[in-house]
Amino acid sequence: MHTNESSENYLETILILSQRLPVVRSVDIATELDFKKSSVSVAMKKLRESGHIIVSPEGYITLTESGKEIADCIYERHTLLSSWLTRLGVDPKTAVEDACRIEHVISSESFEAIKKHIK
Repeated sequence: MHTNESSENYLETILILSQRLPVVRSVDIATELDFKKSSVSVAMKKLRESGHIIVSPEGYITLTESGKEIADCIYERHTLLSSWLTRLGVDPKTAVEDACRIEHVISSESFEAIKKHIK
């Protein structure tokens, strides 16, 4: 499950959008992340080639099993870390921003320890 931070962010965004929208398209991702459509197209090509997404002929984007596994992992880290930081007294906006950075670099061992401590 080796991916870079950018890929993880795209996969997480696809997961979040798929929970809100009936279908996810590149334009939805570009709007959500405030990125250029051309940048998103390049990223979607890389994610498709790496087997993390499927793009239908209509342009609908779906996570593959490997893509969903990565997205679920990152999303769990993000939600747990941001809520934990907020409970510690960190401003919610700062907590979300910090969680977004931490979620990509924290080891599985450290994350599991934090998760165990919190629960």
